[in-house]
Amino acid sequence: MGRNGPPSRETVEDGQVHLLRTVEKYLRESDMAPTRFGRNVVGDPRFVFDLRRGRDPRPQTIERVLAYLEGAR
Repeated sequence: MGRNGPPSRETVEDGQVHLLRTVEKYLRESDMAPTRFGRNVVGDPRFVFDLRRGRDPRPQTIERVLAYLEGAR
């Protein structure tokens, strides 16, 4: 059975954790500073720090980050 309506809070939090883990892994592997990543990818040097504190990025921002990470592979 399909589920209608907005995603549950747990689903959203899981997505945030996955995004943060993916970004953190990239930062370790590329030896890039979090501020540089945020500035380069979304124009916000505090982006990674805010993610670490539970920031809920917009879907467009998530797509932008994932596209950047995919292109960096």
